[in-house]
Amino acid sequence: MSQAPFSLVRNPLQAVWNFFAELGRIAEFTKTGVASAFSPPYKRSITRLQLDSIGVGSLPLVILTGLFMGLVLALQAIVELRNIGATSYIGRAIGTTVVRELGPVLTSMMVAARAGSAIAAELASMVVGEQIDAFRAEGSDPVKKLVEPRLVACTLAAPALTLVCYGVAFFGGWLVATSVVQVTSTFYWDSVFEVLTPAFVWGGLLKSLTFGFVIGVVSCYSGMKTGFGSAAVGESTTRAVVISSISILAIDFLLTKLFIVTWW
Repeated sequence: MSQAPFSLVRNPLQAVWNFFAELGRIAEFTKTGVASAFSPPYKRSITRLQLDSIGVGSLPLVILTGLFMGLVLALQAIVELRNIGATSYIGRAIGTTVVRELGPVLTSMMVAARAGSAIAAELASMVVGEQIDAFRAEGSDPVKKLVEPRLVACTLAAPALTLVCYGVAFFGGWLVATSVVQVTSTFYWDSVFEVLTPAFVWGGLLKSLTFGFVIGVVSCYSGMKTGFGSAAVGESTTRAVVISSISILAIDFLLTKLFIVTWW
């Protein structure tokens, strides 16, 4: 991995070719994982375990992220709204920002950092320990047994965690609004719910659903395609988090542009 930037300088055409070849392999892996998720037998018990590990396990981190996000957004909104004498409408600013952008993005970032890295490390360790080869030798499909439950769990857990992040962020904003600028609780929550239109809410949840799917694909691919040796496990883990984070930001831009043009 450390030689990648130098290969880009020495041979840019080869680097571009390798990049698109890697995209093709990821696309093929994604197709295999999706096809496995929609074909029986379904690994429901393993999926439930992964939902507990990814969803419930990430819950404390998401709660802390949502709380501090709401507190900071409220403080920043006060500074800007005070200039135009509209601090009482702080709930609208927080609601719009959290639901449309920061809620899905930051929640998915936390899931990628915690659960995505764990998935990549676990699968990479199994590859290094030749457990994947053992599955194939006994006639089991590693994608069906290992990739499918984690992919489904990531896709389902991200929207649920995003809803939790919404609620905690609104609570954090309420704490600042009522204590710093003395906005009444009724007025604050009314202004928050004014911006919670179905288009905004469903748009944010669709973003988080997409982000969760991307985290699952990238993390599983990084783990399953790891090399051999202890260093390869760390490289796969780092690659999963970095690629997932960059993909979340890039896809967020594309989806935001699409939603603005179509139904926001």
